[in-house]
Amino acid sequence: MTRDGRGATPGTGRVALVGAGPGDPDLWTVRAARLVREADLVLYDALIDGDSLRGLTRAQLFCVGKRAGRASVDQDTINRLMIRAARRGRRVVRLKGGDPFVFGRGGEELLALAEAGVACEVVPGVTTAVAAPGMAGIPLTHRGVSSAFVVVAGHTPETLDGALRAVRPDGITVVVMMALAGRAAVVDRLVAHGWLPETPAAVVCAAFTPDAWTWTGRLRELAAVEPPAGLAGVLVVGDVVDVPASVAAAIAARQGPEVGEVRYGRN
Repeated sequence: MTRDGRGATPGTGRVALVGAGPGDPDLWTVRAARLVREADLVLYDALIDGDSLRGLTRAQLFCVGKRAGRASVDQDTINRLMIRAARRGRRVVRLKGGDPFVFGRGGEELLALAEAGVACEVVPGVTTAVAAPGMAGIPLTHRGVSSAFVVVAGHTPETLDGALRAVRPDGITVVVMMALAGRAAVVDRLVAHGWLPETPAAVVCAAFTPDAWTWTGRLRELAAVEPPAGLAGVLVVGDVVDVPASVAAAIAARQGPEVGEVRYGRN
């Protein structure tokens, strides 16, 4: 039986790979919110607040997220859970932080579902790679400053090197995900590939949550930064990091900071 008491027809269930955006349910798409409300089972990532989720749906909830250095549910088990539930006629939502296809293993899950013959849809979300800098007022591209950006997984030097070989330091923004613990190595690799130690840099953690935290400074200072324990975040490197300061200066140059005030993040 499904949660609303209606009998589930075996084989008629389906899975939705849903992007939850950067952390605030207010930033979900309308379709994402509806699918969560109507779900029988929600398998959600570790960065999604389970308490908030319980207030949005009557579905069975199961945290399957992965966090560095912690015990977690392996990917094969997640795939089996989705497939088994769908084959039993359940409406399954795989709720993923950010966007399912940006360092979210969404492609792997989509392939596993297709090979199992399970119907699936994908609901994009705002990737944290874009949303977290945006919360801090940092545009990843800015005319005359940066004409492109690259998003890199920074958990190993090899992944960094592979991406950085393909780009030049000038006029580009680098967003490094999954690299807070290894930020010293990130600094070393960027400098080795031509980034100057004085390049502006930022750390944005827990974007769009009550624990949101931001640091800005220079690349040479990044290794010594100590974000609050237990928070996930992104590193941003490039001249665009200085744009919020320019905005603040422009506002102050007018009739006072109350004129043209700009707010970022949760209001």
